[in-house]
Amino acid sequence: MAKRDEKKRMRLDDAARAAWLYYVARNSQDEIAKKMCISRQSVQRLISLAMQENLIKFRLDHPVASCMELAQQIKDQYGLSFCKVTLSDPTSEDPALGIAEVAATRMERYFKTESSIVMALGTGREIREAVKKLPPMNCPQHKVVSLVGTLAPDGSASFNDVIMRIGDIIKAPHHPMAVPVVATSSKERDIICAQKPIQSNIELAQSADIAFIGIGEINDSPPLLTDGFITQKELNGLISAGAVGEIVGWAFDKDGVLIDGLTNSRVASVPLSQPPSYPVIGVARGNNKLQAIRGALAGQWISGLITDEATAKALIT
Repeated sequence: MAKRDEKKRMRLDDAARAAWLYYVARNSQDEIAKKMCISRQSVQRLISLAMQENLIKFRLDHPVASCMELAQQIKDQYGLSFCKVTLSDPTSEDPALGIAEVAATRMERYFKTESSIVMALGTGREIREAVKKLPPMNCPQHKVVSLVGTLAPDGSASFNDVIMRIGDIIKAPHHPMAVPVVATSSKERDIICAQKPIQSNIELAQSADIAFIGIGEINDSPPLLTDGFITQKELNGLISAGAVGEIVGWAFDKDGVLIDGLTNSRVASVPLSQPPSYPVIGVARGNNKLQAIRGALAGQWISGLITDEATAKALIT
């Protein structure tokens, strides 16, 4: 009986994997066959099985055993209160693939509560895609607040800002941070953040019940540079100082220690506590983010993590 149950579980795991690659990663059946080393006919049968077993609704509804084991190992190794590991497509370069769906499901769970909550949000492609996957809701009892500035140095809005978008989707009061991600000087930052509306939003963010944040990498072409928030010279300075990642603009090294001075002296984002004073869930995946995720974990900047299986395996020592 035990062997039969184990065989069925493994079969369902394969069905879930094939269905995920087909519906979420948008692979063709031929591509799935190559990745899983099975025939195209087997792929068709696995996808059909996933439908028959009600594993597929709008999201994958089957916890793959290997992903659950990886999540537990990461929780144990890094002392996290929450970790969710999803399937991965090793050939995809989409930074939000799979993890955006999981983050959206987690956000939706909070928004479905009747008692009021405050949700703080970072920015980045992963958070943006998660917000896009939320269903329309009516949540006037909740509040969402930004942890990070929404303006580039030229005054343009950040492409990955999510506060206005999520406010429209869930019909909840939303509080943007109408400040630059990085001010031109520490004096300018202090003046801007001392304004009463900004200070109110900072205080609201610091009293949040839950936060979801992206984890940005610091490398030759990080989002901070490509999105126009810092210059090449400033990036070079951060790299020379040992920066490997950033959270809402705050740059840190491989041990999670904030970089002294440089752009950190001018970041206008909400200061994060270390360790977090409320649940802070990082949403990130990919080889290019490994050092940044490790640094965020080492520095205890996050208390939860949503990632994929390939990244999770690399994080486990």
